[in-house]
Amino acid sequence: MRTTLTRSPALGPLLARGALLSPLKRPRPDADYPRTRLELPGVRIDLTRLAAYERVCGFPTGDDSLPLTYPHVLGFPLAMRLMSGRDFPLPLLGLVHTSIEITRRTALTATGEYELAVYVDELAPHRRGTEAGVVTLLRSGERVMWESRSTYLARHRTDGRAAETAAVAAAVAAAVKGVPEENKPLPAVAEWRLGADVGRRYGAASGDRNPIHLHPLTARLFGFPRAIAHGMWTVARCLAAHGAPEAVRVRAEFKAPVLLPGTVTYAAEGGRFELRGGGADRVHLAGEVCPLTL
Repeated sequence: MRTTLTRSPALGPLLARGALLSPLKRPRPDADYPRTRLELPGVRIDLTRLAAYERVCGFPTGDDSLPLTYPHVLGFPLAMRLMSGRDFPLPLLGLVHTSIEITRRTALTATGEYELAVYVDELAPHRRGTEAGVVTLLRSGERVMWESRSTYLARHRTDGRAAETAAVAAAVAAAVKGVPEENKPLPAVAEWRLGADVGRRYGAASGDRNPIHLHPLTARLFGFPRAIAHGMWTVARCLAAHGAPEAVRVRAEFKAPVLLPGTVTYAAEGGRFELRGGGADRVHLAGEVCPLTL
């Protein structure tokens, strides 16, 4: 079913609705999930907000091209509308963004007009619970210019068979993609000192004001000793440093939260990149950049 929106949803009320409904959810991989495809035509970029995003993530400002990760910001309110609804089976509170895959087929201009589409494509068993896949498409006319698939994990008890199946599926997927499950640490490129306000600055630029990112007091309510950086900020910051060709596929896995304030190490070699902290063994983010041949 397709639902066409006339404006981008406000994130605050959606977060509140998701929080209120979360205690009523009973996640499981065989649950039904919304089959609605949300569409938003006539999307134009707020250049002031874009500049704030570029500054906090380290992208150059003033270019006419959109940063590779910025369409995620545009589509996130639509994804939140789906994930905060009564028919979405996973609780929004405690939902963990575990991975993202982005495909950009060509450069996107900041002055263009686009159409967004967002939908949930599956629920799947995970060794720690149930994972949902959320797809975002950005079109210009009939052509898909950019797309992403994010996975979000709801943690809960699983039986042994589901956990084993999920582990085998993950290993097979890694083998198909040609990504080894374990890699030696990449060489360090730079050390970044992150201020306590990174979460608030990114939240203001992206609209994602989840309380775990904003202040130590609100983060402690969810079990974190301090505020944590947005996962999508860590990807964007690494890609701003790494760079990417015009036609590209990026894959990234969020492995551990980045506490704020803090110091992290950006490491890269070839198409791979990592964000590490607390020693070489503590990997917060691991990703790769793969040029596309079109």
